[in-house]
Amino acid sequence: MREINASIPFDKALWRQDIAASKAHVAMLAACDIVSAEDAETIIDGLEQIAGEYEKDGVPEDWDLEDIHMTTESRLSELVGPAAGRLHTARSRNDQVATDFRLWVREAIDQADAGLEALQRALVAQADVHADSIMPGFTHLQTAQPVTLGHHLMAYYEMIRRDRSRFHDARARMNECPLGSAALAGTGFPIDREMTAQALSFDTPTRNSLDAVSDRDFAMDYLQAAAQCSLHLSRLAEEFVIWASQPFGFVRMPDSLSTGSSIMPQKKNPDAAELVRGHAGRIVGCATALMVTMKGLPLAYSKDMQDDKPPVFEAANLLGLSIAAMTGMVADSTFKTDRMRQAAELGYATATDLADWLVRQADIPFREAHHITGAAVKLAESRGVALDQLPLEDLKAIDERVDQRVYAALSVEASVAARASFGGTAPAQVRKQVAEAKAELDGE
Repeated sequence: MREINASIPFDKALWRQDIAASKAHVAMLAACDIVSAEDAETIIDGLEQIAGEYEKDGVPEDWDLEDIHMTTESRLSELVGPAAGRLHTARSRNDQVATDFRLWVREAIDQADAGLEALQRALVAQADVHADSIMPGFTHLQTAQPVTLGHHLMAYYEMIRRDRSRFHDARARMNECPLGSAALAGTGFPIDREMTAQALSFDTPTRNSLDAVSDRDFAMDYLQAAAQCSLHLSRLAEEFVIWASQPFGFVRMPDSLSTGSSIMPQKKNPDAAELVRGHAGRIVGCATALMVTMKGLPLAYSKDMQDDKPPVFEAANLLGLSIAAMTGMVADSTFKTDRMRQAAELGYATATDLADWLVRQADIPFREAHHITGAAVKLAESRGVALDQLPLEDLKAIDERVDQRVYAALSVEASVAARASFGGTAPAQVRKQVAEAKAELDGE
């Protein structure tokens, strides 16, 4: 029972939040004349001494004390004597842990948001440099149409933008203070819950004591946002793994985020990117673990909820590592733009431009233009040449309505420039997207 019951090995991570919430609680008790000002001052001084000890030496693990709350209270009793017993007036470990955990998750959200902003800035910086750099755009990992590298990177900016909005939403929804809900029914002491909520930078106290001590929606909101974010990071990591492979050769990844082989000296393995992909699976698993833990629990607190913290702590650690790795990868990689442009030319990526030209200039229905273009691609493929290298007479043999003007539409530069619709890949549009992103990040 001692071993299964103890949570101090992991909930010691909450010590800063536990100290802060205890100081706010006892200050409120004094303000409401529930404990004396002298006892409150003594308790706060003791808590500050404990915080210094924890900061210096870490939190001791005495499994007989079960958790961070009893560990701190026991040490406080050693330091200040009987006055320590007044700290737990008008509260329970149920509302105590709910408050501590919210404070911890709120900080984790702020850390994730700061990391994601740094990643966005790295993406925008590279997109700005590569607004004109042409590469193949893919569907089904098959060459589809030319795009610019800047446009490709800005797609991830948009994904991360949504991730940040999910974290912001989760933070706003969770910012209510459970402290004062006590075990489940509130307390008979004349406490001031608004005071403790304000002291801990919550917007308001929670409105129902039963819900307050049994709610872990805030943790699941965080995990679901983290899981979605990890999927985006994993997709970006996969792009780098593919691009860094020799058949592609689109990017040289930084040495600081790569490793060598134990047997093959020529190898430069994208291990950091691969681990980001792996972390996504673990973070999704953490989200699933907490949801299953909470499924079917009756009100109010059940000991199952002690298992709420390990998946959140694990996910936050993995997410932080993943964000940092991808930020460094984006910022410090060298993109091989000549190779990217060459690849864009090899896959008949301008075939759609030929079809579009036939629609615009020859007034041919798109489905017919699609058929004509397919014949032109087949001919070019049989000769091993690009579309714009087919002689005009060969194109006219496929359809006599083709004329010399078509060649202006068949270069990869012409193709990307033509995609000037809002949100398109045209360099002018990319620069506009970059400018708007910079203004957004700078709060303009």
